[in-house]
Amino acid sequence: METKDDISNIVAKRLRQARKRAEISQEKLGILAGIDEFSASARINQYERGKHVPDLKTLERLADVLGTPAPYFYATDDDLAEYILKFKRQN
Repeated sequence: METKDDISNIVAKRLRQARKRAEISQEKLGILAGIDEFSASARINQYERGKHVPDLKTLERLADVLGTPAPYFYATDDDLAEYILKFKRQN
């Protein structure tokens, strides 16, 4: 069973991967996801470092901006994460 730290690290890793794949800055991602422009960059940075985990509603907004299914962010296995992305692209 995954611990809170494990989930935090998984979400952090996947968020960073998705953002870089989308070629978007932390600040722009945060702003587009509805986070206050003055704290957007810092908040996304905290998420990507695993210091904080976005709540489900925030993660769904981030996923929408990045064009990535929300389950991708919780995929503990890299192959599963890639499968989720491929499935999304095919549908």
